[in-house]
Amino acid sequence: MVYLQITLQISPANRPAAASVYQRYKAPFLETIAGAKSKELLVRDEDVQVLHGFDTAQQASAYHKSNLFAADVVTALKPLLDAAPNVRIYQAA
Repeated sequence: MVYLQITLQISPANRPAAASVYQRYKAPFLETIAGAKSKELLVRDEDVQVLHGFDTAQQASAYHKSNLFAADVVTALKPLLDAAPNVRIYQAA
């Protein structure tokens, strides 16, 4: 399993709106993105993380460059962000 982790700096006041973006795009992600296995929203005091599960690192990278991510998700989240997102790809051991 490979994970695409996106860490977002979002103020507590904007987190409900960010959660609605997550909910809006979860099903399209799981239904249309090649190799998509899971998508989880992790909320911590210091940040919000979205953890996407894939079969391969190539699929994770392709999603990060896809229209669904770049045009839809990023556009919806951009006004809610306090800083640029931190994006990482991990391979499960």
